[in-house]
Amino acid sequence: MAIERTFSIIKPDATRRNLTGAINALIEKAGLRIIAQKRVQITRPQAETFYAVHKERPFFGALVDTMISGPVVVQVLEGENAIKAYRDVLGATDPAKAAPGTIRKEFALSVGENSGHGSDASETAAIEIAQWFSGNEIVG
Repeated sequence: MAIERTFSIIKPDATRRNLTGAINALIEKAGLRIIAQKRVQITRPQAETFYAVHKERPFFGALVDTMISGPVVVQVLEGENAIKAYRDVLGATDPAKAAPGTIRKEFALSVGENSGHGSDASETAAIEIAQWFSGNEIVG
């Protein structure tokens, strides 16, 4: 088993409903450590850059609008197989298909307002972490 890091966003639909603590509790219950965290207001250019991989998809505009609709909490998580562990606790993108006890099943409002983002691979985790955190902000 490998200790790795992953990137997480608690999205505006969740921060608007004061769910940061409840989501953090699920993250920690899954055995992950939150080694960096900050609340930020994403700008349109930041959201467009972050989600550039989806630029040609029909949902891109709505995704960007959602991400800039309120503050988010960006995080670096660390633990055994952190990427898979976090994606497991996050749950399926569609909350109707998410397993009970997952962040999206418990808190998401819809596919578009699904309360969280998690990196899908170590390469993307490294890029996403670097986009939001400098080295001295990550203290694990």
